[in-house]
Amino acid sequence: MQDLKIALVQAYQVWEDKQANLDHFSNLLANVEAVDLILLPEMFQTGFSMNAEEMAENMEDSASIQWLKELSAKKNAAIYTSMIARENGSYYNRGLFVESNGGITIYDKRKTFGLAGEDLTYASGLAEKIVSYKNWNIQLQICYDLRFPEIVRNRMTSNQTAAYDVILYVANWPERRSEHWKALLKARAIENQCYVVGVNRVGTDANGLSYSGDSQVVDALGAVNFCEAGNEEVKIVTITKENLNATRELLPFLKDR
Repeated sequence: MQDLKIALVQAYQVWEDKQANLDHFSNLLANVEAVDLILLPEMFQTGFSMNAEEMAENMEDSASIQWLKELSAKKNAAIYTSMIARENGSYYNRGLFVESNGGITIYDKRKTFGLAGEDLTYASGLAEKIVSYKNWNIQLQICYDLRFPEIVRNRMTSNQTAAYDVILYVANWPERRSEHWKALLKARAIENQCYVVGVNRVGTDANGLSYSGDSQVVDALGAVNFCEAGNEEVKIVTITKENLNATRELLPFLKDR
């Protein structure tokens, strides 16, 4: 059973400066090799902006998506993040799971953050997205989705296996609610008997909001492997399917759901 080596990129983001952010991520990842998956924060090249009209890109000619594809191919690793996408006259906070062969799986954030007016700017996604990658089933999520356990409820499939093994959250989650972030990541892992990987930004944005990061990997028993709060860091964590299966066999809670 294949392990999955994940690079959590807990980084500062330059407000609405795409090239500066692309250059910064390139520098942070320059020496990262032999990983399977790279996670970048939400709206990776703009910060959490409501300036969709100016910041949005079309899927078919997006320079940012091309950069992700080139980085994925260079690192021979998948990348998951989100960006502002324009489609059919609407804007989306769109998750992008980019693979080294150029393939892209799209997830549109389902729970838009009313407190920041995200619901007034971005259309909500309508469906979950589980991607199969290197024999892992991965549930894609974005930031505020974390507060809604009903949209990621794990379950047994017809062949008596769990629907997914990992949940990925990419975020711009403010420091003032960091305790919520940490508690909810752990809860999602325990209740769904899966790994949860949450990557958040650090620094201060143009709205004066501070971000402490607190990026982490949580296993199905609630054990946490975390980045140092407040600092930029690229942390490499390996998750193990054998350990996950052993937990599910010892504590077969999913079948009781």
